[in-house]
Amino acid sequence: MALAPLLVSLAPGPAAVARPSSMRAFLLGLVAGLTYFCGTTYWTGWVMRQYGDLSSAAAWSLMLLLSAYLALYPALFAVIVHRLVGRLGASGLLLAPAVWVTTELGRGYLFTGFPWVLLGYSQTTVLPVAQLASLVGVFGLSGLVALVGTALAMLVVCRGRLRWMPGVVASACVAVTASWGSARLADDSLSRQGLPYRVGLIQGNVAQGEKWNPDRAATIVRSYMERTREAAGRGARFIIWPESALPFFFQEEPAVGDAVRRLARETGTTLLFGSDQLERTTPPRYFNAAFLVEPQGTVAAVYRKLHLVPFGEYVPMKRLLFFAGPLVQAVSDFSEGDRMVMLPVEGRPVSTAICYEVVYPDLGRRATLAGSQLLTTITNDAWFGYSSAPWQHFEMASMRAIEQGRYLARAANTGISGIVDPYGRVLARTPLFRDAVVVGDVRFLTGQTVYGRTGDLFAYACAVATLAALAWSTWSLATRRSV
Repeated sequence: MALAPLLVSLAPGPAAVARPSSMRAFLLGLVAGLTYFCGTTYWTGWVMRQYGDLSSAAAWSLMLLLSAYLALYPALFAVIVHRLVGRLGASGLLLAPAVWVTTELGRGYLFTGFPWVLLGYSQTTVLPVAQLASLVGVFGLSGLVALVGTALAMLVVCRGRLRWMPGVVASACVAVTASWGSARLADDSLSRQGLPYRVGLIQGNVAQGEKWNPDRAATIVRSYMERTREAAGRGARFIIWPESALPFFFQEEPAVGDAVRRLARETGTTLLFGSDQLERTTPPRYFNAAFLVEPQGTVAAVYRKLHLVPFGEYVPMKRLLFFAGPLVQAVSDFSEGDRMVMLPVEGRPVSTAICYEVVYPDLGRRATLAGSQLLTTITNDAWFGYSSAPWQHFEMASMRAIEQGRYLARAANTGISGIVDPYGRVLARTPLFRDAVVVGDVRFLTGQTVYGRTGDLFAYACAVATLAALAWSTWSLATRRSV
């Protein structure tokens, strides 16, 4: 994820100066965006073909349509930069990082949002730089990477002192960020707070084609129970199963529900697992949910997924997009939850994010503001196969740990499961498509990072700066024409 985002931030910049055409800038931005998003979200075509009951032509056409929509944001970036350069000269390029962050912010919210592979995620594994997320979130990292891209672009298109100044500023920003991040990592104070608490992650590795086969249900449940006993035997006190670990409605199957509650009592552990939930209304409503069972065997809390996957768990604008209905047949047409729920784990508030929710920075922040002392996420990434998507998903989840200054425990059906510390260091990680039991220590933390307190203030400031620059450039042009 490291090189392509930089190229996207670079490509429209020189074009905005060298080509005096908004349409040319738009097309170049669109091509850059298509190249990037086809290269990073190509797996959506495979998922739709494999599980959406669509022909290859339809599935890959929809993938291209999604990529084309996402590419509109780099295209918009290119047009705005072109406009600013046209009004302000080459110095207008200095606003390019703010413009880029603004378009990413829009992509994260418009039409329910799709903040997948934001520019800042390219730095997730560059830990000294990634610490910046604890101050300004992933959008702040996007701004830093875009600043480097802008500096390189200005080397190409500018002359004189303006040519070198952005490079000096970008180099200084990267150096200061990396130095401060290295010092934060060396301090390591968050890893020494509180007492170690042992968690267990169960990776059942159930193939998507077998998951909902009634003949396999008993075997799947038995497998999870055996692995839970193994994790408990290794000292785990809080054991997490993946999203939809139980291949039925937990509350609608009394025999299996009783068996799970007995398992919690037998092992003396707290269990968190994913299962669909039915609400008997008219018409009935279905939820993608997570259940917490205490060591006494009681269901202490149920969290209903707040942010559903469009075209994966529901179809937006059903009447208009009726042809996309088959995409959700393999899952269900879910309803979304209505509130953040804290899960009590031995008296400590814990949050969970189900699958795709973890890519939304604001949901992680809402969880910590609600009191969460440990982040968990449960997911079923079997849909993605051996693509880059599971790795992208894991890195985006890891970013939430840095942003919020919390440990993160992730249980994935087919991987990647793992434990990440508050600095983004991966303490444990499983391979893809292997049975696995992960046991490791986390700590319950209560402090808040700067980002946890202020949220996406930096991103909104970039949006204000972008709008103000556009307004000023428009006003100045109108003033010159009226003179």
